[in-house]
Amino acid sequence: MTVLPELNFLDADAMIEVFEQAADLMHSSLLRRGSTVHLPGRGRLLATGDVHDYPGHLEAIIRISELESSADHHVMLHELIHGENLVDGMDVSYRNLAIVAELVKRFPLQVHPLLANHELAQCHGMSVSKGGGDQVAMFDDGLDYVFGDRAEEVATAIREFILAMPLVLRTENGLWCSHSIPGREDFDQSAFDRNLTTDDYRPPSGTAWCTVWGRLQDPEHVRKLLSRLRAKLFVVGHCYAEMGIESPVEGLLVINSDHGRGVVVPVNLECALPSTESLIHSAIPLVLYRALY
Repeated sequence: MTVLPELNFLDADAMIEVFEQAADLMHSSLLRRGSTVHLPGRGRLLATGDVHDYPGHLEAIIRISELESSADHHVMLHELIHGENLVDGMDVSYRNLAIVAELVKRFPLQVHPLLANHELAQCHGMSVSKGGGDQVAMFDDGLDYVFGDRAEEVATAIREFILAMPLVLRTENGLWCSHSIPGREDFDQSAFDRNLTTDDYRPPSGTAWCTVWGRLQDPEHVRKLLSRLRAKLFVVGHCYAEMGIESPVEGLLVINSDHGRGVVVPVNLECALPSTESLIHSAIPLVLYRALY
């Protein structure tokens, strides 16, 4: 069973090194073409939703992923930071990013963090909130508290790690996994097949921007987008699913991993894509795999 890696979260040099090395590995991945990771048609993918530093859930995801048991076990992760688990009003969820960066180092062809809107907001210093204050500022406060005059060095390494994240993960059986889907039609589709540029991250129509911030879930829009992108099913986070998983419209599956009913979904990459209903029924509640201590 894969367990959390041991890291010294207080050591600026260690944090900088893990973020920089993981960024290099993501850029050079043999599975990556442009801003998209393409998985081979073998093994298993563990699809997750937003994590948002929900206590115990990242560890549970890593346990379920069983990365060490097979080189064909994959896990997709996104929106790791900016939770409610604060320390004296400061957000120290950089630790989640560091854990995932270390996992990328150990399992570079199996661990796939995807860009999400909260990471992008943190990277660009853009205020964002889930109702509890400016989470970008609280994250910065956490870095300042832990690293003092080296906080900006760590923040720079974190930005490099975030900007190295792909936008999309695709499978041969038709899954398109991303934090959300573009909420507009005037985006540059070629960005999914090339390296991202500064313009891709800019609002309102930059491809990275509108992919991680999009909330348009109109059935017709989803249908047209699936056809345009040649996918069978979008698997996303970004929106709230009370039971941890739901399909608000045909062709779209929303997963949450950031609350008490949060789940993950295993997908067999060697078979035809199961029905959305079957995927929902196969969801694994994360509470069953949380540590007891």
